[in-house]
Parts: sequence; structure tokens; C-alpha cells
Amino acid sequence: MKRTVLAVSIFIGFGFLSVAGSTFAQTKVGTTVGTFLRIEPSARGGALGNAGSALPGGIEAVYYNTGAIGLLDKAAIQYTHNLWYADISYNYAAFSLPVSGSGRIFASVTSLSSGDILVRTVEQPEGAGVDYKVSNTAIGLAYGMRITSRFSAGIQTNIITEKIWNTSAKAFSLNLGTIYRLSDSGAILAFCLSNLGSRSRYDGSDLDIQYDADPNAYGDNSALPAGQMTDLFSLPGLIRIGLSVPVVVSENSEFLFLAEGLHPNDNSESMNLGAEWKLVQLLSLRVGYQTLFQTDSELGLTFGFGVEGVLGDNTYQFNYAWAGHEYLEDTHRFTMVIDF
Repeated sequence: MKRTVLAVSIFIGFGFLSVAGSTFAQTKVGTTVGTFLRIEPSARGGALGNAGSALPGGIEAVYYNTGAIGLLDKAAIQYTHNLWYADISYNYAAFSLPVSGSGRIFASVTSLSSGDILVRTVEQPEGAGVDYKVSNTAIGLAYGMRITSRFSAGIQTNIITEKIWNTSAKAFSLNLGTIYRLSDSGAILAFCLSNLGSRSRYDGSDLDIQYDADPNAYGDNSALPAGQMTDLFSLPGLIRIGLSVPVVVSENSEFLFLAEGLHPNDNSESMNLGAEWKLVQLLSLRVGYQTLFQTDSELGLTFGFGVEGVLGDNTYQFNYAWAGHEYLEDTHRFTMVIDF
């Protein structure tokens, strides 16, 4: 009980820091590379306001907290498709497998693509007859384990590539996460660090130029081949502290309440909140609110549902999430999970 009270006190204190940080901190939106890594590939977590770091197990929780790998008892696969803004295509696939002892391995692939975009110039505003594409990918490999009956931890490495036409940037990152079960009732305290890694700059033929070293001189070469160099950009680092508390109403009805504090390196602090109502181990109804207290937040209400079925030794889950946006169109997430 004392440990539970201490953990809750720490979490509430972080919430107050979030409010203070959003009041006084200067945001740095748009100053990082690889921001597609912040698109959450989980319909369950998305419906819960993306308060996912303390989700009690399941492969969908791994994106939010690599420590959740240690809670996976079975092999599992996940596929998520997001209907993102401006018809951008987002897909995510993950696989986990138990290995010797209490260890688990996990692998994931993330892909985001803009589709073909018509090149427009000042001279040809209706199109130059050429298309280009923006494509981002991240390949991750992770290992996690249940260290004690209450504590689990995980680490993930990622190779990240962003490409805009003929120009690209590459980076390497680490995700670290821990989960601690506070009580026998299932309350969880979670802590994780995401996207710790190298700084990266763009490079490619689109940055090639012709350079005149001295425009006022005659007789020299006024079209020297040269290249432009971009600044170095950091990855969108993020610290999450999460708390989840289950409440059993009856044999066929159970609630799960989640709260999470976030500290990003390119925005102000904020909080995510979520609640799930599970009925008859078959249907789950979810609602949440994301980026509460964030300076100039454009996100907010989320909701969704999930259905679960068992066939033989396999468990099948389908989850859906809707999220609103103040200025852009709504987004929709669809996730399929199989435990086998």
C-alpha cells in the first residue's frame, strides 16, 4: 500500500509539472527529424487517448513502452493501418516470440508514404510533368524480459530513414522501458524513453547546385558544381510516465483507467487520459483525451472499440480508434492482433 501511494504521488506531481511546463516552456515544434515515429500504431492505445505506456500487456503496448515485451506470454503478430491526414498511407507490422527463459524478442516495421505528388514550380504552377514521393521507414528489433513477478524491462533499436524525392536522412535510435506492477489487483506504474539517438541531416542530389564563387569577377567559372548542407536535426525524443488501474465490477465487466504524463524534446509537457470498459471478454469500449495541457494543442477527444474471439489456441482481436483534430481531418486506426 505504501508503495502504491508513493507511486501515485509521484505521478500526480508529474502532472502538476506538466501544467507548469506548458505555461513557461518554449515549444520547439518542427525542429526534429523523423516525426512520423510519433504516430501511434495502435487502435487500442489510440482510442485510449494514447495513454499507452502502462497498458497491461499485449503486443499493442510495446510501441508505447518496450518494457511491455516482458509481459507477452505468447507469440503474437500485429498489423495496423492508419487513415492519416491528406491521404497519407501509414502501415505498421510487428511480431513477438518467446525465447529461452523469461525473455522475449520483438521486431517491427513502420512505413509512411505520401503517394505521388505533382512537382510544381514558379514557371509551371500547374505541374512540371514529374511526380515525387515522401517515404519514411523504421525497422526495429527489441528484447524484453520479466525480471521478477512484478517488474519487466525492454530495449529496442531502430534504423530510421526519411526520403523526400532524391534527398534522404538516416538515423539510429534506442527505446528503453520498464513496467512495475504495484499491487496484486493489477495496478501498473510505467516509465519509458523513446527515440534516443543520433542527430541526422539530409543529403542527396536535390541539394546539388551550381555555384559562382565571385559573381563580380569575369572570366572565372561561374557554374562550379557544389552541394548545400542542411543543419543537423534531433529525433523526436519522448519521456512517458504512466499509471493504469483496473477495476473489476463483476465476472463479466471490468474497467481500466489510464493516465500518462509526457515530456517531449520538441513541445511542451502534456497528459493523456483513457478509460476502457470490457464486457464478457468479448467487447471493449474505449474513450480518451490526448495532449491535455499542451501549449496550442490541436488534438483532444478519442474513442473506439475492440472485439475479441478465440479459435482453438489462438486469440484474435480487432480494434478501431477515431481521433479528432482541431484544424485537419479526423484520423482512423485499424489494428488486427493474433496471439498464438
